[in-house]
Amino acid sequence: MQVVERACMRNSKNHLNASARRIRIGLLAAVCALAACVLPATALGANDTTQFSVTAGSLSLTANPNVPDLPGLTLNGSAQTLNAQMSNFTVADATGSAAGYNVTVVGDSSGSNSSRFKQYNTSTGSYGSVLLAQNSLTLNSTGALISAQGGTTGTAPTHQCNSGCFVDAAPGSPVKVVSAATGAGMGTYQANNYTASSLAFSAPSTIQALGANEVYRVNLVWSLNSGP
Repeated sequence: MQVVERACMRNSKNHLNASARRIRIGLLAAVCALAACVLPATALGANDTTQFSVTAGSLSLTANPNVPDLPGLTLNGSAQTLNAQMSNFTVADATGSAAGYNVTVVGDSSGSNSSRFKQYNTSTGSYGSVLLAQNSLTLNSTGALISAQGGTTGTAPTHQCNSGCFVDAAPGSPVKVVSAATGAGMGTYQANNYTASSLAFSAPSTIQALGANEVYRVNLVWSLNSGP
């Protein structure tokens, strides 16, 4: 009987030892798994750069200034004023230089042109001898606007003739009509919204009547120049 009891006790002890070993192995596996979860991951990285170049464009009038024809004049024995509306014009500064710019106008006496209103035959295309005074045609930009075009941002140019400018100025004395300061005018801007009387011609009481197919005509030069 004692032999049987001792054998049972040994079996029970062996069984307990085996269970303990299994528990220890299970705990060890759990600890290892937990350690694997909390180990810091290796950081991965890569350097990256991006860039672009810029090529200068041009400074240009994409819509030219244009002084329209004035209405006809009927003499009445007094000095009179003829009015017209200045046309819109557009400047595109794609130079990327931030140098600013200016738009000027002056009478043109080159070749057979006349910088002053002068008798002109529309049939023959030639000038006569009757000549009017210099500085007879005035541009007034009061109320006119300068509008950004095509998503342009920044500082706009400004009108320079709010007090009136002579459009038919003498050769060699160009008049600034619009000016963009240094750092301004980059992009595209349109001068617009001129009033119906923005152009004014002063006709003296002594102006001579002309024959058939004859008018008074003046030649003008508009220029776009770098710098304010």
